[in-house]
Amino acid sequence: MAKISVVKRNEKRRALVAKFAARRDALKKILKNPKTTDEDFFKASRKLAELPRDSSPVRVRNRCAITGRGRAYHRKFGVSRIQLRELVSFGKIPGVTKASW
Repeated sequence: MAKISVVKRNEKRRALVAKFAARRDALKKILKNPKTTDEDFFKASRKLAELPRDSSPVRVRNRCAITGRGRAYHRKFGVSRIQLRELVSFGKIPGVTKASW
C-alpha cells in the first residue's frame, strides 16, 4: 500500500491538470503556430512557464485504484498487476480468466 500522502499528492496534481488544461492548451497553440510573432511567442512562453509545475499532465502518475501502487499499472483495469491477479483469481473481473495449459 502506497503512502497516503503520495496518493493525495497525485490527486492534487490531477485536479491542477484539469484546472489549467484550457489555459495550457491555448498557450501551446500559440507556440505551435508558425505565424506567431516573436513577441507573442515569448509572451506565451513566459506565461506557460509561470503556470504551476504540477499542472503539467506529464507529472501525473497512474496509480492502482485499490492500493495506490505506482508501478505495474494496467490501464484497461485501473489496478496494479498484483491486484489484477487477485481479482481475476476470485472471478471479480468478467471475461478474464487465469491462464492454464
